[in-house]
Amino acid sequence: MEKILITGNTLTLEDLVAVCRKDAQVALSEEAKQNILASRQVVDKLVDEDAVVYGITTGFGKFSDVTITHDECKLLQKNLIVTHAVGAGDPFAREVVRGMMLLRVNNLAKGFSGTRLVVVQTLIDMLNHGVVPVVPQKGSLGASGDLAPLSHMVLPMLGLGVAEYKGEVMPGAEAMKKAGIEPVELVAKEGLALINGTQAMTSVGALAVYDALNLLKVADIAAALSFEANRGVKDALDPRVHAVRPHDGQMKTAAILRDLLSDSGNITSQGEIRVQDGYSLRCVPQVHGASKDAIAYVKSKVETEMNAVTDNPIIFKETMQGISGGNFHGQPMALAFDFLGIALSELANISERRLERLVNPNIGSFPAFLVKKGGLNSGFMIVQYSAAALVSENKVLAHPASVDSIPSSAGQEDHVSMGTIAARKAGEILGNVRRVLSMEIMCACQAVDLLEGKDRLGKGTKPAYDVIRSVCAYLDDDRPLYDDINNCENTIKDGRLLKAVEEAVGEIEL
Repeated sequence: MEKILITGNTLTLEDLVAVCRKDAQVALSEEAKQNILASRQVVDKLVDEDAVVYGITTGFGKFSDVTITHDECKLLQKNLIVTHAVGAGDPFAREVVRGMMLLRVNNLAKGFSGTRLVVVQTLIDMLNHGVVPVVPQKGSLGASGDLAPLSHMVLPMLGLGVAEYKGEVMPGAEAMKKAGIEPVELVAKEGLALINGTQAMTSVGALAVYDALNLLKVADIAAALSFEANRGVKDALDPRVHAVRPHDGQMKTAAILRDLLSDSGNITSQGEIRVQDGYSLRCVPQVHGASKDAIAYVKSKVETEMNAVTDNPIIFKETMQGISGGNFHGQPMALAFDFLGIALSELANISERRLERLVNPNIGSFPAFLVKKGGLNSGFMIVQYSAAALVSENKVLAHPASVDSIPSSAGQEDHVSMGTIAARKAGEILGNVRRVLSMEIMCACQAVDLLEGKDRLGKGTKPAYDVIRSVCAYLDDDRPLYDDINNCENTIKDGRLLKAVEEAVGEIEL
């Protein structure tokens, strides 16, 4: 089985996905172990000297001016976890919680947090043996980090809370015992080091970014199929047009469409049938390209955050200090994930408009709702309704969470990020976008058949059509369509559609 070596500095999106979705094993590098040990020595020294350092010898939040005695340090850390585990709502998916655990390990491995090695190793053992804490999705303000969800993540480490083990949900102590992992007793700084950070929002958002990168490619494939069905005007994809407005995503999208449509006998030249297409076809490079540029920015922010220190206080070995700062604040991620949601929403917006061009006889050239014997048959009429509903829902979800804030901890923590809400919304938007693209692709294949153009499809659109037709037959007469949509969506989820296209045209590079 694949093993990911944790250094604190080199974790990638691909590593995260391997651990979250493929149960890749995790191990600490020797350098990380030494950094953890050195960091812990600083905390022990500060405790021995009764130095006043936030969260080590003081209370938390508004209680930062309350001094904690040496004898009370252990109880302080336990109390922190049990009182902060107040999440709400349905649990996060298993993959999200594994991502939280991995990201916290990577944060602690950098050696700025002051935990003992045994604490980090316990988290790693839980990952490697499949103990997954049950973590409610809601309840984080995104500063001081993801306190509530991360506290639920920590509870089973203490023999408390609830966890999943081998597909069964059980008390955390039972899950740890069955996995052969000894619970830990936290000492000075360790509770705070485990929960004061952005790992919940980053896990949710990072997985959404990874899926968004693949969905960008699917959006181009969907657009290319609609281009074929509408006998699109290829001149709009001329590289000279895009070179004079050289946004990276725009130029790449035009190039991808040219590759997908190469050898097509369905597309046309300017003036052959019409002078120009509607915006939802003609402006695909500009719209998809803008979303690609936005998501590339988000990816860069996520990769920085995955390998960053988001703790407080931060332990500096060289000067033997613990310095309070604000690295737990989720604003860099909150803005990024709001941007991610907006960028994804636009992919569905334009996809639904392309779908409308296929089913609406007033603006397209096909029988109404892509079915013969219209009236007796409704065809794909309500598919467009459903797509429109999802697009409208996305418009609500795309309202930025990061512009909101509410004071907490009696005003001590007077500005928060709402970054976890932003990440969760982006993930929900992504699911809606995937569904809308599935609907467009299904309808485009029906339109291609009505055009009698399947034998004239391009190099990239032909394998896409073949994959869809392997799970969704041509519609002659009305039948339940939800299974067809589900089947089309599954080819996106499991990668079959993208794999078939890339086998024909080569890897699609965003």
